[in-house]
Amino acid sequence: MAEVLTIATVFPTPMMLWITDDNVPIVEEDMVEGFPYEVPEEYQSMPVLKGRATVDMKVKVKDNPNIDECVFRIILDGYNAPVTAGNFLDLVERHFYDGMEIQRADGFVVQTGDPEGPAEGFIDPSTEKTRTIPLEIMVNGEKSPFYGTTLEELGLYKAQTRLPFNAFGTMAMARDEFESNSASSQVFWLLKESELTPSNANILDGRYTVFGYITENEDSLADLKVGDVIESIQVVSGLNNLVNPSYKIAG
Repeated sequence: MAEVLTIATVFPTPMMLWITDDNVPIVEEDMVEGFPYEVPEEYQSMPVLKGRATVDMKVKVKDNPNIDECVFRIILDGYNAPVTAGNFLDLVERHFYDGMEIQRADGFVVQTGDPEGPAEGFIDPSTEKTRTIPLEIMVNGEKSPFYGTTLEELGLYKAQTRLPFNAFGTMAMARDEFESNSASSQVFWLLKESELTPSNANILDGRYTVFGYITENEDSLADLKVGDVIESIQVVSGLNNLVNPSYKIAG
């Protein structure tokens, strides 16, 4: 399973970027006419979400007398992470996550997406190889994301990420710690509040791609345990914003 670093330090002086009333720092749904930029040519043939989408994730909770199942509403932000959000939405339409167990729940993150077998990501039937996507980080003041390189590697130590790890239920891609472009299908949700992960002053921002936030029932993430089952993830809206969907090719 791809690993995510754990927080070892409580960082000083929170720098919170609350944008919406429900504290979800996702912007631009009704602020942009058309998609504002082109993704790099090498990624243009991949599934790309040019806008926003909403999905509901239904989880069967085991061994908990207080909750049997829970539906999490997730907003995917393709304005700031189009390749990453497009990859996930494409996998949702393939029903890749349906029936998959929660594979990590350690008080820091909840994680899933590692398929059975030796592969650690989604095997594209058309190539019989693992489909990987690049690290994708949008920074305030930039017109398009940076690809394939952490902000630390770029020397942008003070850069402000557009989608920070500053909300309980922040959704991001897991990857090999030493390979920026190794993300495939494994995703995680942050279980820490902003006081422990202040925006752009923690070990996650600029190193992992954030592409969405849980906006309903996020508090119930803390109730999930390893072995709980994702019964389904269904698209509520925004599927029309997905360009180059591979699930249609697969039939």
